[in-house]
Amino acid sequence: MARREPSLFSRLIVLISLVLLAGAAALTTAAWYYAREAANDAYDRLLVGAAYQMAEALNVQGGTLTVELPVSAFELLASSERDRIFYKVVDPGGRTLTGYADLVTPESDAPAMASPAVLDGRFKGVDVRMTKVGRYFSDPSVQGRVDVVVAQTTEARTALARELTLRAVALVIAMSALALGGAVFAIRYALRPIGRVGAVLRDRDPHDVTLITVSTPRELRPFVSATNEFITRLKSRMDLMQQFIADAAHQIRTPLTALKAQLQLLSRQPMEPQALQYLTRVQERVDQLSRLAGQLLSHAMVNHRAGAVPLEPVDVVEIVRHAIREAVPEALDRDVLTSLELPPVPVTIAGDAISLKEAVKNVVDNAIRHGAPTQLTLRVRQELKTVEIEVEDDGPGIPPELWPQVTERFGTPSPDGSGLGLSIAADVLAAHGGSLSFRHADENGFAVIMSLPSETGPNS
Repeated sequence: MARREPSLFSRLIVLISLVLLAGAAALTTAAWYYAREAANDAYDRLLVGAAYQMAEALNVQGGTLTVELPVSAFELLASSERDRIFYKVVDPGGRTLTGYADLVTPESDAPAMASPAVLDGRFKGVDVRMTKVGRYFSDPSVQGRVDVVVAQTTEARTALARELTLRAVALVIAMSALALGGAVFAIRYALRPIGRVGAVLRDRDPHDVTLITVSTPRELRPFVSATNEFITRLKSRMDLMQQFIADAAHQIRTPLTALKAQLQLLSRQPMEPQALQYLTRVQERVDQLSRLAGQLLSHAMVNHRAGAVPLEPVDVVEIVRHAIREAVPEALDRDVLTSLELPPVPVTIAGDAISLKEAVKNVVDNAIRHGAPTQLTLRVRQELKTVEIEVEDDGPGIPPELWPQVTERFGTPSPDGSGLGLSIAADVLAAHGGSLSFRHADENGFAVIMSLPSETGPNS
């Protein structure tokens, strides 16, 4: 048992899903990075602003450096309820005037009142962001640089970065879902030509070996071209086979005709009863062989024309007239009364006149040889969407249980027949989009009905 391969649609969806997943992961990482940078930038500005306000509040009064921290500086940093604030003021001598003496002073060479750096650090076991702002004093009692160090915990900025990231991730997920849905629709639409090609091949008649002409995208052209090349090779093999059958049947018919003539001459000579009996058997076998050769030739011709000859408007009434004229000698030999019930006006359909005539001839020949003891009737009826050719005889007919078999090649050969006549008719009707059916007219009547579409056939 062959291993079942996943569909092309499933493969494409899985690959696109993996690409979207990798893209979503990359975008999520980038979103977290940019959200953290944005949150740090926003809170760092507040942190630096508060440090500047504290530095501006330093004064020298009475020869002493005084520190009066403005409330506005703490209010600026207090916009986040989650964070804690740490600070200290260091005089030029390195002593802590106020604040947390153990707060680490960042190493920074930035000039006083310039844009200070904001660094990461840890204080009292928590992560903090800290900055240092310096202010120079030239008072006789206080000379040098006074540093203001301010630190803030990172809970608020982390929460802001997380919120921004979640919003970005939600947007990424929504866009990925839309992209995946669009990809599903686009892939299904793009794969429709494959289904169209498959439908053309699946619905094609087994005898149809014409090339595929369905419109396909550029990517499917190699597949269609390879299929057409295979069809071309198959048609070539089928043509060779049909030609071989036709040639063989034709070559056999010539010596058989001569043999029949010799047998007829021989039968006129006086001979013993037993020899005459043997001669009669030989004549019967030669007749069977001649009929088989004719039917093989007819079958090869019909199969060759099916799907290869375009259907044209033909008159069913004229086809039936020509077919019965060619079958009349058989009927006369048997003293079978043949009658026609035809409409007074032409009945036109799209078909192949030669193939249809062969079909009618084979049905009539089958009825004369195996059915009609004394009477044969041909009718042509035009219905709403179909045209029916009915061949009725007064024989016992075919048992219903054998109806499915008699339309198969050599399905139910009789002792004096080949089993090809009804098969040829069924093939011709199938090529025209029609069908072959049977019915018992009464106790001593049987009819073969050939139904054809009254509109343009499938191969027109």
